[in-house]
Parts: sequence; structure tokens; C-alpha cells
Amino acid sequence: HCPGGVFIVPSLDDVRLFHGVIFIRRGVFTNAIFKFTLTCPPGYNDANTHPKVVFSSYVYNPYVHPETGEVDLKIPYPEWIPHKHFLVSALTHIKKIFYIKDFSDLTEEAKKRMPNQEAYNKFLNDQEGYRRRVAECVKEAQRSTYTSIPGSTLRFTEEDTSHQVMRDLLAERFGANDDEANKSFDSSASSVVTKEGVLESIQHARAKKSSPKTSPKLSPRTPR
Repeated sequence: HCPGGVFIVPSLDDVRLFHGVIFIRRGVFTNAIFKFTLTCPPGYNDANTHPKVVFSSYVYNPYVHPETGEVDLKIPYPEWIPHKHFLVSALTHIKKIFYIKDFSDLTEEAKKRMPNQEAYNKFLNDQEGYRRRVAECVKEAQRSTYTSIPGSTLRFTEEDTSHQVMRDLLAERFGANDDEANKSFDSSASSVVTKEGVLESIQHARAKKSSPKTSPKLSPRTPR
């Protein structure tokens, strides 16, 4: 299972390739949406054969190479052990790097391996400058949210009317999520979202749309 806020979709052309996205919900990277690819090399099941994670979005982070976007997985996992480490291990690490508050638990060798030494040194010596660069990085990621990566099975589209209609239907069926809406939604609605419930809502909406509209009957007017 993917960590919370991390999603991956398999490629249609390569069984070893996955397209992913991570949503950052708190910390200095709050509201960032970063896209990445995860690749399993041909000898992935062999010892010390690490998967490869590359961000296609620009990421200003000590753990991410500033030019290639690659994450050095040998920092958290110097040895990759097939029966101990899995793809979720790599996904957990790439989520963790956006919430780290210090690097005190790293060895000196690991600190020297940091792909972005400039970001690492700025984090240590110039927190204000680091936060400023991170804010620029987050804005850039937000601007490119709807830019599709060539060949990616992961696509984002801007919201249209159908999305709002679907949200309203699900809120009516399952109950709203935000605090304000929770004050007013029908208490009889189920708060557990299920596949069956979503399909039922869709079928109900289709039936409602296709049902013939009848004109209201007018009462006969009494002659004066």
C-alpha cells in the first residue's frame, strides 16, 4: 500500500515503470504537488538492486538532484535487501524527505551523498533562504499541475461542472467532509464511502437524467 498522499499508476507500455504523484499536506512544502516516476531495473529482485525514483517536477530538496530530479535511495537504504525492502519502502522515503526537520540521524557519509548539497547547506545555515527557495519550488509545482508528462498514465484536468455535480452527489450519499458541511448534512447518510455506494450514486444520477420530464398539469380555470 502507498503511504498517505502518495499515488502510483502503472505504465501502459512498460511493466517496470510507474507514474506517481505526491501531495504535501503540511510543513514548508504544504500544498505542493510533485510528480515522479518509479522504475524497477531488470535485476530488481537481486540484492543491492535499488529501484529508481525521479521527480519530473522541479523539487528543491537536499535529497533530490537539482538537475536530474533523481532521489538517491542508497542514503536511506545503503543495502537493498529483496526480502526486506519493497517499492513501498522507496515511496515511504520520498514522502519522508518533505517532512524532515533535521539531519542529525544521518551518518557523515550519508550527508556527503546528499544530491543537492546547496540545498542541504542552506537548510543548515540559512533557514529563511531555504524556505524562500522551497516556496518558489511549491509555486512552480502548482503552476505545472495540469501539464501532462508525455507518456504518463497519470493525468490532471481542470475542474468542470461534472466534477462539482459528482461531489454534490457523493456528499448527499455519504455526508460532507468539511466541518461546516457536517453541521447540515443528512444524519441518515452513511459516512463510509464504498465502491457500491459510489456506483449506486452514479446510476441514480443517470436514471434521474434520462427520466422523461413531465409538464405540470394546469387546473381548469373557472369561467367568470
